[in-house]
Amino acid sequence: MNIFQTIVIAIIEGITEFLPISSTAHMKFANPILGVDPKEDFVKLFEIVIQLAAIASVVVVYYKKFFDFKHYSFYLKLIIALVPAIIFGTLLKKYIDMVEDNKMLIAIVMVAGGLILLFIDQLFVTNEKAPQEMTYQQSFIVGCFQVLSILFPGLSRSAATIVGGMSQKLTKKNAAEFSFFLAVPTMLAASAKKTIDVYKESPQVFSHDNLFLLIIGSIVAFVIALLSVKFLISFIQKRGFALFGWYRIVLGLIIIALLLTKSIV
Repeated sequence: MNIFQTIVIAIIEGITEFLPISSTAHMKFANPILGVDPKEDFVKLFEIVIQLAAIASVVVVYYKKFFDFKHYSFYLKLIIALVPAIIFGTLLKKYIDMVEDNKMLIAIVMVAGGLILLFIDQLFVTNEKAPQEMTYQQSFIVGCFQVLSILFPGLSRSAATIVGGMSQKLTKKNAAEFSFFLAVPTMLAASAKKTIDVYKESPQVFSHDNLFLLIIGSIVAFVIALLSVKFLISFIQKRGFALFGWYRIVLGLIIIALLLTKSIV
């Protein structure tokens, strides 16, 4: 990877990580267009590290809520919500490795997820319960929704957990916030595991040049994600999720057409 590819991919990650449009799908299709080999160990490491950097923006934007130790049970609820992803991620690792690069599946899931978002605003009855006021059972259920994004690449972790939160009667804003908070331990665990795996298999990946690219990519993803978080909360409160649904459907259909005509592989 060169510095240009690094910055462009980091911008894409920063924009899409919190929007319900799947950062994974965008990076999977952006990589070949930019001439990046997604199968390279460093690229896999780069993608997961800049995701963590983007997620770190949540801690900055919501530091008062995130570090509100008066509600210590909230941290336990985040851990409980993380458990399903850990269990299914471990048990289904071979399946996940097999489908994560299946571009046709990702495109189809993009369309299917878009159809769900078209109607999600009217689907659930919500109340003003804050994320900290969720029960342990509700937290676990949201965690189960997160598993869907692992099983179906292109679904969007953000979209899955926001829908999960709304199914537990959280408002759009509060469901989004819980999704953001849950992303912190989720991506921290995923980044740690990926870093260790890559280091064991290819320690040469951690060269000075590559570490420089990781730092640049992380900074860019972090800054762009700061703006993305604030935009999403403001947008969904005013406009809901339908526009994101249409975006996913149009982009997914375009990608399917390109794949069928072998314009991309």
